[in-house]
Amino acid sequence: MEQKGKKKIVTIGGGTGTSMTLSGLKKYPQNLIDITAIVTMMDSGGSTGRLRDEFGYLPVGDVRMALAALSNTKEREILRELFLYRFNKGEGLSGHNFGNLFLVALTDILGSEEEAIEYAGKILNISGKVLPVTVGKADLVAGYENGEITYGETNIDEVSSFSDGKQRIKKLFLEPEVQTTDKVRQAIEETDFVILGPGDLYTSIIPNIIVGGVAESLKNTKGKIIYIVNLMTKWGQTYGFTAKDHIDEIIKYTDRVPDYIFMNNTPLPLEILEIYANDNEIPVEDNLQETGDYNIVRGDFVNSMMVEKSSSDKLKRSLIRHDSDKLAKAIMNLLEE
Repeated sequence: MEQKGKKKIVTIGGGTGTSMTLSGLKKYPQNLIDITAIVTMMDSGGSTGRLRDEFGYLPVGDVRMALAALSNTKEREILRELFLYRFNKGEGLSGHNFGNLFLVALTDILGSEEEAIEYAGKILNISGKVLPVTVGKADLVAGYENGEITYGETNIDEVSSFSDGKQRIKKLFLEPEVQTTDKVRQAIEETDFVILGPGDLYTSIIPNIIVGGVAESLKNTKGKIIYIVNLMTKWGQTYGFTAKDHIDEIIKYTDRVPDYIFMNNTPLPLEILEIYANDNEIPVEDNLQETGDYNIVRGDFVNSMMVEKSSSDKLKRSLIRHDSDKLAKAIMNLLEE
């Protein structure tokens, strides 16, 4: 790559999708790219939800995953593994992540979630920065086309408060409304590329966008926006969604058309598709057309290995995911242009 100064990259999302992107990008030299991960603060399930309820701090699960993804594994491999470790024994510890407990303890010591995240980044020797999208405490709320309302990220994610997972979400909002931080605004507005996704549309990506000030910064930024389309639909969130349906929702909440769309065009393993089919989930249909509104980047972006999760992890997880190295290479190719 021709050296023309360090390029700034901002990722916006949460969960495993964003961590996959970060894991690939952090392998490139820091004199080429400057990575900032902006992560959702709306998680309310699993270990994160329990700690949020007991301590009253911001949820730390998505922060933990971003920090681990950006950690310098060559020098700090054992620390990264420790940060991701999930207890599977103990009456009170089972299901908890060590990293979650560590961040809560660090917040208690330092008196600030932001300082705890920054200090944890130093301990893990991360390649980049991790910023919470907000330091305000709010719950995610979804309004469906049948008029039902569901409160809480984990309820939206697990479809536990209503039976018809085919219902589309008409409006996603926060109660109460919260604002983003100056650091987040600056990172978005001064970046060269913003990466949205992959990740659950209504529980990982859009929750960031509806925080006050984020959509405005996305409209104001001169950076190019990349949206990575999910591999599979999601029962209770994006049942029957095509690629264009996903993009239409991104445009609805950002009021801006993405500059680049990453779309996987490699068939997925049949045995994995059969498992997903039992949950009414199918590969996202590629119905995108070369209209000139955005650039479509099609390619093999999938990791064909089926994911195995910890027996103590009670939340539903994706079985197949994007490949971190393939995504990073495609992103870096855009930087070369």
